[in-house]
Amino acid sequence: MKKKCFLLIILTYSIPQLLLAQTATDSLPAVVSLKQSISFALRNQPAIKQAAIDRAINERDIDISLSSWLPQISSTNQYQHYFKGGPVNAAQVNAGGSGGALREFSSLGAQLNQTIYNNEVLQASKASTYSRLLYRQNEVSTQIDVVSDVSKSFFDVLLSQKRLNIINENIARLQRSLKDATSRYQAGVVDKIDYKQATIALNNEVASRKQTIEAVKSKMATLKQIMGVQANKDFSLTYDSTRYEQEAIIDTNQVLSYTNRVEYQLLQTQKNLQNVNVNYYKYGFLPSLSAIGAYNMLFLNNSLSNLYSKSFTNAYAGLSLTIPIFQGGRRLKSLSKARLQVERTDQDILNQQNVISTQYVQALAAYKSNYTSWKTLKENVALAADVYNVVSLQYREGIKTYLDVIVAQADLRTSQLNYYNALFQLLASKIDVQKALGTLPVE
Repeated sequence: MKKKCFLLIILTYSIPQLLLAQTATDSLPAVVSLKQSISFALRNQPAIKQAAIDRAINERDIDISLSSWLPQISSTNQYQHYFKGGPVNAAQVNAGGSGGALREFSSLGAQLNQTIYNNEVLQASKASTYSRLLYRQNEVSTQIDVVSDVSKSFFDVLLSQKRLNIINENIARLQRSLKDATSRYQAGVVDKIDYKQATIALNNEVASRKQTIEAVKSKMATLKQIMGVQANKDFSLTYDSTRYEQEAIIDTNQVLSYTNRVEYQLLQTQKNLQNVNVNYYKYGFLPSLSAIGAYNMLFLNNSLSNLYSKSFTNAYAGLSLTIPIFQGGRRLKSLSKARLQVERTDQDILNQQNVISTQYVQALAAYKSNYTSWKTLKENVALAADVYNVVSLQYREGIKTYLDVIVAQADLRTSQLNYYNALFQLLASKIDVQKALGTLPVE
């Protein structure tokens, strides 16, 4: 009976814990879209978690700093045994005593300090708003970088996978061509040159396929690392050409605004914090005012056993005013330094504006260039496919040479690869434009 009760207790405690552990485990579906990849990364990427932890640490620092506004209560207690002499003699304690020194002494006391005005505490209070904003902006900056990196890595994997599909399709065409060339050679229609050329082309493409397979594995590992996925977790990526083509189009007439960039916002927040620091040194000559109070109990006796039999108490309340008179010029030098730091941040802001403008111009130029290439190369795929189909048919009928077939196959393969390369470059350049504009979504 005892064993059954013990087992029931263990199960009662363990089952909720197991369920909680299962619920807390983040998982990915077998097939992952770009949106799911970004969402998972924003929940699991170590850099995202570190930024959130840094923000939480900052909140604790703010609470620690602001706690000085609350009453500070402490207790000071001591016991002393005097081998010679004493703090007071018996005559002072009790008139008519022997006049000898009392050897046992103890005190129990409580002290209260309530800050009314203090420059350091006031600085912490004013800086808390900007400090919270700074860490929130830092978290957003990390999220933007993760979204950009995941998106580009996702497209890089898809590009390698599409390259692999194109190579597999080309291998199938080359195998058919090799079969045709072999049949024509055996029939005595052509010499062995066509057969050997087909074999060479097929071998080269098979070798290229092996390289591309390894490249897909490498790029998939990079994507997992950026997403925060365990290396042993396997999943595949979705591809929707129509959707990606639609999403690749953006408005290129948007007006650049520096205030949309989180890097610019971070510098503005840093400047505000530095201005708070300037005011701290500027008003450093003001005194600190506190309300103070204490309650003390004193115990004196010649015998340790009777020490706490009688107490002498005192209590007081008052104000404490601390005036900084001379600090060797430290406050003025610190004030000068704080103002120079503000001036330096102003230069950082100007430089950041130039950087943002350059990034936007470069990103927009790359996007427009990639858009033109994508539109042109998209048409080439259909043209190359038509040419290959006609040339392949004409070769079977003996009208075209095998060299024409090889050229048509190479053109088709190249046009397909160039199209997908242009599409994914366009998508990546779109991300750069959004990042330069400060409009890249992180939700």
